Amino acid sequence: MADRSPSAPRAKGPAPRRLLARVRDLMAASGSAEQRLDRIVEIVAADLVAEVCSIYVRRAGDLLELFATRGLKMSSVHNTRLRIGEGIVGDIAASARPFALADARVHPNFAYRPETGEEEFRSMMGVPILRNGQVIGVMAVQNRTRRNYDEEEVESLQTVAMVLAELVAGGELIDPKELLSADGIALKPLRLEGLRLNGGIGIGQAVLHRPKFRIERLVAEDAAIEHDRLRRAFAEMHGAIDDMMTSESLQNGGEHRDILETYSMIARDPGWFQKMDEAIDAGLTAEAAVQRVLDDIRARMALVSDPYLRERFRRYRQPTARAPCRRCRPR
Repeated sequence: MADRSPSAPRAKGPAPRRLLARVRDLMAASGSAEQRLDRIVEIVAADLVAEVCSIYVRRAGDLLELFATRGLKMSSVHNTRLRIGEGIVGDIAASARPFALADARVHPNFAYRPETGEEEFRSMMGVPILRNGQVIGVMAVQNRTRRNYDEEEVESLQTVAMVLAELVAGGELIDPKELLSADGIALKPLRLEGLRLNGGIGIGQAVLHRPKFRIERLVAEDAAIEHDRLRRAFAEMHGAIDDMMTSESLQNGGEHRDILETYSMIARDPGWFQKMDEAIDAGLTAEAAVQRVLDDIRARMALVSDPYLRERFRRYRQPTARAPCRRCRPR
């Protein structure tokens, strides 16, 4: 049987994996969440040879608050806030994309905050902290001199940000309700669109009915094993799709076959697999690599300008609801 999986990955240096392993050990260590954040910025700054490393956490009201820093004035922690879209950090959050700038001060979105003491730093690299496709913070490093950050450094910071997302969303730093959308924390009733199975009126407790896959292990012990696991998973997925395509019920074509053919094309996209491969090279497990690429795709789709696609994506992200009916009245 021919191998359906993409070609073997390119080998990379162990530096990103070493950084991720140190962050993983720190995440599992004792101490408060803020103490761990303080240690993480020190480790990342030292590993990336950066004079500044800062972590901003998203707060209610679309604000980004400085929660930890190594290199900026400590008095600015919890006092410096930026709105989503304000400054380079706010722009990273708004676009959900990494920035790497040799001279951040000449960028049109640069916003000077005197309380941070950052006027002496020129170059900057920042990445969004993503969870389930939603930006929940920003991580950034800075240097005094002009510096062109390479792709491996951006990749390393993105990978650390994914692990960091578990700490940010864990509830120790801020109330998890602050990370909900405005509809989810508003005083007005929240409307959830579900699948109507029978006409009538139902009154009861709404229950979110979307399964959530929890990744137990984010950091890989052996990248070669994770690459092999990913290739085998892809091969099994391709085989399952091929089996469905050759089933008798789809032989005559129709919209069901058209949908499956489109899905098959996406599942065989080499660029998709390559991004997961690179995430494994940076130190993630196969499952975490898939989740990271999925979060990136979700974040991009949330920013599409086409109103039809944006509405379709909004409906996709919105969980369906079941309301156990206590009182029904037919129409």
